[in-house]
Amino acid sequence: MSKLPFFYLHKKSSLIDTPSPILIMVHGYGSNEKDLFSFSRALPKELTVVSIRGNIDIQGIGYAWYNISIDSNGNKIYDVEKAIKSRDEVADCIDKCIDVFNADKNNVTLMGFSQGSILINAIALTYPEKVKNIISLSGAVDPDIINLSQNSFKNLSFYISHGTLDEVLPFKLSKQSLILLDENNLDYVFEEFPIGHGVSTENMNSMLSWLKKRLD
Repeated sequence: MSKLPFFYLHKKSSLIDTPSPILIMVHGYGSNEKDLFSFSRALPKELTVVSIRGNIDIQGIGYAWYNISIDSNGNKIYDVEKAIKSRDEVADCIDKCIDVFNADKNNVTLMGFSQGSILINAIALTYPEKVKNIISLSGAVDPDIINLSQNSFKNLSFYISHGTLDEVLPFKLSKQSLILLDENNLDYVFEEFPIGHGVSTENMNSMLSWLKKRLD
């Protein structure tokens, strides 16, 4: 597991002797690399799939990319500095994955859930040259951890979904955060599902349909 800066799980592409499209998975707060990797069986076989683990160990719970806590008023607060550092570390990991797994640098997909989703949105908007597709599940766009790139966003495409019954990261907050994408004329699909903080079968099928079209 020393090939990358994070502990990871890996599924090989069905392609031989040619660079493959690659999908890198970024889990949510309190989870681990096994969570999203469970989707890998349903993903297109030509994909190289790499699921990475956050480097903050939340004892007895799982792992994270940055700490979240509650202030004296009951509001969620988080470590912005560490979030930005994790953004850059995962962005660097993209390059390492391309080298290690002989992947196509022009066909990179990021998939994230919750905190991981917030992180990959920030990576795409800060380093659009590194990414083609973004699958953002139950997350949001956080301008506080985005250094909006001056490079073109024309090759970026987002699939964004959220549960209308989500009590962990409220649906309304997620939808309102998309204004940054609108302001910069980003290409995105936003879908809502009558679920809580998770991914339903209908959500999964819709996401897979979108991804298959984008891998061409």
